This record gives sequence, C-alpha cells and structure tokens, in this order.
Amino acid sequence: MPGSLTTRSLAALAVVVGLAASTASADSLLPVGPKVGDQNLSPFYRWSETLPESPGMLLRKEPMLAQPEITSAALAERILYTSSDFRWHAGIVPVSGTLYLPKGEPPAGGWPVVAWAHGTLGISDACAPSWTGHKPRDATYIQRWLENGFAVVATDYQGLGGPGPHPYLIWQAEGRSVLDGVRAALATYRDKLAPKVFVTGQSQGSGAALGATVIAESYAPDVPLIATVATGLVSTFPDGPYKPPQTTAIGSPIYTSLMLLGGSLPDGAPSADDLVSDKGKPILKAARENCSTEMREVAGRDGVTAENVYVEPMAQIIARLTPITDMKAVRLKVPLLLGTGLADSTLVPTRQYAEVAALCAAGNEVVWKTYPGRTHNGGLIAAFPDALAFFRGMLAGQKPSSNCAGIAEPGAPGEAAKGVAFND
Repeated sequence: MPGSLTTRSLAALAVVVGLAASTASADSLLPVGPKVGDQNLSPFYRWSETLPESPGMLLRKEPMLAQPEITSAALAERILYTSSDFRWHAGIVPVSGTLYLPKGEPPAGGWPVVAWAHGTLGISDACAPSWTGHKPRDATYIQRWLENGFAVVATDYQGLGGPGPHPYLIWQAEGRSVLDGVRAALATYRDKLAPKVFVTGQSQGSGAALGATVIAESYAPDVPLIATVATGLVSTFPDGPYKPPQTTAIGSPIYTSLMLLGGSLPDGAPSADDLVSDKGKPILKAARENCSTEMREVAGRDGVTAENVYVEPMAQIIARLTPITDMKAVRLKVPLLLGTGLADSTLVPTRQYAEVAALCAAGNEVVWKTYPGRTHNGGLIAAFPDALAFFRGMLAGQKPSSNCAGIAEPGAPGEAAKGVAFND
C-alpha cells in the first residue's frame, strides 16, 4: 500500500530535495516546508494550477488501494478538494481525503453520507490516511458504515497530505475540512448520494465533528446536516456548569509538541524549536517526518519525558498556547450522540462529562452514552451500534430522547483503565 512505514521514511528523506517545486508562492500567508511537516508524497497532493475561488470543490480523484478491513466498498477513491484556511488566513487551500461508496445499487434518492473525522495521527504529510491507509480500527469503523448502506467521506484535514501545517485540534479549521469534503463528494456524485449528511468523529475527530456542527449553519449552510456523533470527547467549555477535578490540558510531550507545530502558538511567539530542549529535539524531528507512533517510540528510546522535553516547565509551555479546544456552548440545529469509555485515561471521563454538561446546559438535544471497561481507543467501536441506531432513527424521522436530565458525574478511570484496550 502507498505510504507504508518504509515508504513514509523514504518520503521524509526526499523532502528537502523535492519540496521546492510544490510550495506556495512567496506572498502566501501559509507556512510551507519541512519544518511544518510538508513532504512530497506523490504529485496527487500538490496542486500547481490556480485554485478555484470556492471551498468544497473537487480538484482531482484517483483509486485507493484496497484495505483488508474495507470489503463493502464498490468505489474507494483518494480525493483532493478545496477548503478555506482558518488559522493562517491564507484563503483557499487544497485538502486531501478518501471517499467510499457502498456496493450495490443506491436506494431511491441515494446513499446517506457519513463524514468521518479521525483521531490523532500526527502533523506530517506522511500521516494522511489517504496515503497510508486508515488505521485498522478506523477502517473497521468505515466498513461498518458501508455495510449498513452509508457512503463515507473521510477528510485527512488541512495540512495532512496537502500543503502547509496541519492545524492540530483547531476545531474551526478541522470543521471546515470536514464540511468541504462533504460538499465535494455531494457535488461529484449527485446521482448516488442523498442530501442527508451525518458527522462522526473520535478524539481529535470529536472536536472536528463538533466544530463542523457548530460552524455548519454559517460556513456551509448548503450541507444538509442531520445529526452528529462524537466519542472520546476532547472539547473544553470554560463557561460550562461543571469544572472537572483533573486538568483539562493534554499535557504530554507528544500531544503538546503536536500543538506547538500545529498552530497553537500565537503569531510572534517563540518557535517550537526555541521551546524544545536538546533532549526534546528528536521529538520535533519525528513529528515533522513521521507520525505519533514514531514520536512515542523516540520518546521511549531516548528517555524524553514531560520534565526534560522543553526549556520551560510543561505548565509554562501549555500556558503559552492558544486554548484551541475551548468552545462556547451554543444551541445547535441538530441532535448529538456523545460517547465516553469509562476506562479512558487519555481524556478522562470527568473531562468528557464537562463537555456533555455544557452542551446540555445550552439546551441541546444530547444523548450521552457511557461504556464501562472501554478505554480511549476502545470507545469508538463500542459506540458503533448506538451511532447506527441514532442515525437510522433520524433517517426514519424519529426524534431522539435526550438524557440530559439524568446525566451524572462519572468516577475517575482508576483500575478501570485496565479494561478493554485498542491500538491508537
């Protein structure tokens, strides 16, 4: 498959010699180059012609190689489409992703569309699922939607595959990538897709999914959004009614370094290279050339910890960052299904409960499901039956019954964190 670990490593080595031909013009506001994770994966990802002025337009498509977990796709394509940059105000940018149509004839009116938003993979182009293939867990999730009669459009997000930095966890940017991928798919396959769109995301993707839902009415009123599912909840609500006892910062050398490189530092702040110690420099190199798995391997091999990775204490580094996961709870136009693994030690259940409480307090139709013994990565597959029933109910015109009145603060993961684990 394109983008195997060996190929990704070779691609990283080829960046310096090959990237100049694909970078943006000198007057572009979008940072480009190896320092922001740009790599020459293949010519597919680089658009040298004038970009259309509108977001959500398909630029090109090509077949994806088969994945063993995805067996119910009659069509599997790598796509490149236009979106609009939020973080660097650089206008229209190309964004990559994948598109899958189920086998068989579409139903009357076409297949409903699931827009999938993936979790943390990294910030370099080598991490784009359209290049590497989807992780087995995520591919299994996509397969389950296909076999149940849903088409799937899965954004890589801006900067993963396409030029410039990946705005990691910046939900306004990620939400645009999600919605514009849907726009491109609907316009390309009008005869096969129904104007019925559902968004679902896990972890980082939960923020992207919720972000897409928040901005849909103003940014993409033409996207016929029906409902949203989010699991492994990452968003934070400072004005919400519940303050979790655990920190709401994602304080690890991996996630924090991804934020340093992914646009969380305010303009004019010291660079990521200035803030990382000599001990931590291999982490930045791994982030720019590989993905989060390799970053963890480097940290373990070199003994990089939260105490020695930066030139300042971790708390001071985090204080420098824009609070990118923060949201203001607003009343949304569509109902939400939110899922939490009660053994989640990455985004602890009380943090996720704070998000649910804030969205409930804002008057949203929220169904919160919890999954005992499921860790951060196990919650996605555990929630699928509920997500399927939720989406099918909406298609049938059945209004979901919010359980906001009965939600309660969960306990800390504790020993439950030894529950059912899945690979990240």
